[in-house]
Amino acid sequence: MESLVQEIEALKKEDIGRKISARINEFKRINRNSSEDLFKELCYCILVARFSAKKCYNMCNEIGDKFLTNSPKKIKNELDKFYYPLASQRAKYISKAFRKKDQLKKAIKSLEENELRDWIKNNIKGVGYKVASHFLRNIGFDDYAIIDTHIIDLLIEQKLISEPKNPYGKTSYQKIENKLKAIAEKVNLSLGELDLYLWYLARYQEIQTILK
Repeated sequence: MESLVQEIEALKKEDIGRKISARINEFKRINRNSSEDLFKELCYCILVARFSAKKCYNMCNEIGDKFLTNSPKKIKNELDKFYYPLASQRAKYISKAFRKKDQLKKAIKSLEENELRDWIKNNIKGVGYKVASHFLRNIGFDDYAIIDTHIIDLLIEQKLISEPKNPYGKTSYQKIENKLKAIAEKVNLSLGELDLYLWYLARYQEIQTILK
């Protein structure tokens, strides 16, 4: 862990540290009063799973308000324009999530943070703990870990975990999340900030998409 801590501490002093801080502040400025804005951010987080961050970022910007429909056919047609894989299944998830966008806003405004991720996971079809954590980080809640393949690989490399498996259940997810919390405390970062540093270390090219 110490080598990873040293790498992150060095990055905090470089330009990338400034960019990450700026991006975290942008996340916190999203309009949580708009169910439409929240929903479009959720669409991005659903679609980016197992897909290129850069391509998904550009695609979602192009589709924009066309996501605001409960018609899976219309959403699939938009995704097909970008040759998006899994368009049919993800379009169904998005159309079902659209019907719950007002409930989602209400949950975000009324639930405690320790309840919010569970609510999203249990109420939005196709969204597990990773996608729910990603969404919450992107709307300004930065105390959730986004445990993706690049995080798993990095933790294995650092000998902090031994099995190359993505966690699916709550217990296994929190077990890895607690390891990330220990790193975050050592470098005085939130879990949301830490994820961007780890993403930078693992996927330098892709992170340039969101760190301007």
